[in-house]
Amino acid sequence: MKINQRLFDHYGIDTGKDLKMKARCPKPFDTLLIDKQGSCYACECQSWLPQSIGNLQVMELDDILKSKMRREMQSSIDDGTYRYCNDKICSYLLSPKFEELKGNITNSVRHLRLAIDDSCNLRCPSCRKSMIFHKDGSAYRLGIRLADKINDWLYRYQHPMQVHIGSDGDPFASHVYRHFMEQTPERDNIEYSILTNGLMFKEFHSRVPNIIKNLKELGVSIDGATEKTYEKLRLGGKWEKILEGLECMAEQKRKHGFRFILHYVVQKDNFHEMQEIIDLGERYNADRVWLNKIEDWGTMDDFQSQSIWHNDDYKRELDKVKQRMRQRGDRFIECPTLLK
Repeated sequence: MKINQRLFDHYGIDTGKDLKMKARCPKPFDTLLIDKQGSCYACECQSWLPQSIGNLQVMELDDILKSKMRREMQSSIDDGTYRYCNDKICSYLLSPKFEELKGNITNSVRHLRLAIDDSCNLRCPSCRKSMIFHKDGSAYRLGIRLADKINDWLYRYQHPMQVHIGSDGDPFASHVYRHFMEQTPERDNIEYSILTNGLMFKEFHSRVPNIIKNLKELGVSIDGATEKTYEKLRLGGKWEKILEGLECMAEQKRKHGFRFILHYVVQKDNFHEMQEIIDLGERYNADRVWLNKIEDWGTMDDFQSQSIWHNDDYKRELDKVKQRMRQRGDRFIECPTLLK
């Protein structure tokens, strides 16, 4: 396998750069992401480090983790160049605290991130052009095969592991993810994290009790803090239902003690509600609210219209967020991509 230079060019990544970083990012060493084609990546986001290190359809996970390509990705961290990393959008590299990163680097996988099915019950314009939902057909069958191969590996894996479910679709809407969660082993060394739109959590969380009681972190994507904005941007979602879901999540957090995080994609039609989403996080006892700048996933015909970052109204709203961050003096509010 060779480096796909056209892939890095597509993401605007200069593979000849040298960031001269002293900090060593642990992600290429302890993280593995698997997408819906079975391609594996040594990072938690394909657009941050887009080179595949192997494919689960034709290789075993143990062999992928020993691959030369994985070692090549790691070498760019060892020498401090970060030449394969997308330093324009990676929230870790953009964080002012990144250079303070210290700690032991382990070569065993501690974070397994699954993006094996993009089925969702929403059709948000920032994410997709139309509804995507697989419950039969080739994509569904491949997702089930990948889920089974991953679970077989997890049954044998002995190190501490956090499995993240839902980097592409919604875990509770997806028939592939439901299959995975119903079959995944309950082991002392495995914890789980979930990213969901929250609409089906109340209905389905009780069907996967071994996941919920071993849940480390629950993230909820919610791009509006009022009914009007939420239902405009989360197409197919209902404000009343997401509030019911948030209440149920807060109750489950009290019972099981997992971290509860709200994720908010800041864009033209919702930047004016950044204060309100922070209020919502406090209301439902979230541990953190992440505000992230919208990215171009090729799903919006007029993405340039989202360029509000020099708009005076946006700047005033961002200043309010900064002031609130200073007043709190903690990390409840995170917005590195807005502050770069």
